[in-house]
Amino acid sequence: MLDYSKRKFPPFRSETRLSPASFVASRNPTICPTPAGSFSLPQHSHRNSVDGLCEARLCAQTKRTPISRSKASANAVQKAQTCYVTAYFRQPISLAHPVMSRHKKAMRILLTILALFLGISITSKADNQPNIVFVFSDDHAPHAIGAYNGWLKSVNPTPEIDELAADGMLFQNSFCTNSICGPSRAVIQTGKHSHKNGFMNNGNSFDWNQQTFPKLLKKVGYQTALYGKSHLKGHPQGYDDWMVLPGQGLYYNPDFITPEGKKRIDGHCTDVVTDLAVQWLKEKREDGKPFMLMVQHKAPHRNWMPAERHLHLYDDIEMPEPTTLFDKWEDNTLAAKYQELEVDGHMHINHDLFLDLTPDFDDDKELKTDKSAFRNLQRMSPTQVKAWRDAYGPKDEAFHKANLSGDDLVRWKYQRYAKNYLRCVKGVDESVGRLRDVLAELELDDNTVVIYSSDQGFYIGDHGWYDKRWMYEESFKMPLIVNWPGVTDGGAVNMELVQNIDYAPTFLAMAGADIPDDIQGKSLVPLLKKQQEGKFRDAVYYHYYEYPSVHMVPRHYGIRTDRYKLMKFYQFGEQWEMYDLEKDPDELTNIYETADKKLVDGMKKKLEDLRVHYDDNSHEPEYPLEKKKGFWPTFAK
Repeated sequence: MLDYSKRKFPPFRSETRLSPASFVASRNPTICPTPAGSFSLPQHSHRNSVDGLCEARLCAQTKRTPISRSKASANAVQKAQTCYVTAYFRQPISLAHPVMSRHKKAMRILLTILALFLGISITSKADNQPNIVFVFSDDHAPHAIGAYNGWLKSVNPTPEIDELAADGMLFQNSFCTNSICGPSRAVIQTGKHSHKNGFMNNGNSFDWNQQTFPKLLKKVGYQTALYGKSHLKGHPQGYDDWMVLPGQGLYYNPDFITPEGKKRIDGHCTDVVTDLAVQWLKEKREDGKPFMLMVQHKAPHRNWMPAERHLHLYDDIEMPEPTTLFDKWEDNTLAAKYQELEVDGHMHINHDLFLDLTPDFDDDKELKTDKSAFRNLQRMSPTQVKAWRDAYGPKDEAFHKANLSGDDLVRWKYQRYAKNYLRCVKGVDESVGRLRDVLAELELDDNTVVIYSSDQGFYIGDHGWYDKRWMYEESFKMPLIVNWPGVTDGGAVNMELVQNIDYAPTFLAMAGADIPDDIQGKSLVPLLKKQQEGKFRDAVYYHYYEYPSVHMVPRHYGIRTDRYKLMKFYQFGEQWEMYDLEKDPDELTNIYETADKKLVDGMKKKLEDLRVHYDDNSHEPEYPLEKKKGFWPTFAK
């Protein structure tokens, strides 16, 4: 007989996730009835993570007639069984319930034992076309995800996303091609760099008539849906169902563009988008047909307006500070000096940090800043406004009494900003957990790839900044976590250099569709299946275009290898920066002038080779001297 006493099971989730029916069942003293034809494992016990004894017992029973060994199938067994676990706290939990079905390792062990007893075979659904759920946020920096082990990990900002990483593969070196909202989304739709898909900055309009991966998925039988932020203008093509935010959208009571026209839906945007996705899964999805569901959140984009339930989150703690909060950019080119994205000098204390902000705030009509939070407050219900002011009013009073200045004021602004940012992240994290629970409830989780990503990284006070755009690590990196049941190993970390141009070919490869030759990215499936031979790529290519514009980050292009990064702000002439990421991960020391010439020349050649490889001829000419001085007053050469 197998020795079950040494088998370790993952800890159970809290019963707060149980449905009312399951909660009632959990109080039923009759546990694991064993009628004729059922199967029971011997009882066993082990020490679990809550340091208590846990007794587990598996029961397979049909609701009407005993299971016939000769007629049983894996699917029939899964639907017919009623399984319970008696936990340390004497609480039976249905293994068919999302709470337990997300504990895959224990489930597979128990179901495999049952299958062996019944004489049936279990084949992996991953061999078929998997469903794909793509959860995509806006401006979520990897270092604001616990699983990435960044400096905010101690706050525990993302337990649900961390659990997704524990169940799948985390890509440590995942990068965007152009760190800004719309262009990153266009790259994902097409698998092509910005200069090829035509959407290079947020002022552009996306050509929906071009080839996109959802159109190609539909050709191989997929049902497709998109909800949330598109930011590509126009009506999406390639989707059977869609509802998208106009532009950036609003956090509270947002409008949506639909095929039938504009529609307002009350609530917090993150919750509304999740609701739409859940409704589609339960009511609009076609049974037996593979699907691609894109759930695209506005959060945590500026102006960082949390849901009501999160307004007091983190009130009792101080956020860790980035080590570069007071960076003076002493070794950068002048580009870093003449930007406009400083927490100190450019983050507006009323419109960005909500100090004294109310629906009747005396607004300066001439002030040029993002006023979307103020406009959104005017759209809130009285109940929402009351919750808002109940949360921020006392904090505003404390600020006025403190009379802060200098570094103390910067630290206050950082704390207010970081907490609001992570409060918005919390809503996204909860969305990931809810979607996974619904997939389990609908018995779709075993054949559904769940992916979490964001359009780029973000500065959460790093280098004294907020926003993105730069090729520096904090905004260049983007999170990518993939759980593909039966394919990815739990807790796997991949170190290869990947980019958002790789998403489209990856989706197509998962679906068994052909990948067109003009797609510039590469499928990540060999990495997910651990079948990659040799290096995936030796460098990634970057090109940012939106200048002069908001935040005043100049055009630049560059490459990054495993160790080095080289970038050029080409409209200002020979303005180069180069960093040794192994010795200087915060990119504080520009080694362009001091590094070995062969190393610099080698990086320049690699940059030119990739520019030619990606057929990028989109560079604007160098500015004349007077124009350079107009943007950079201290420009000398």
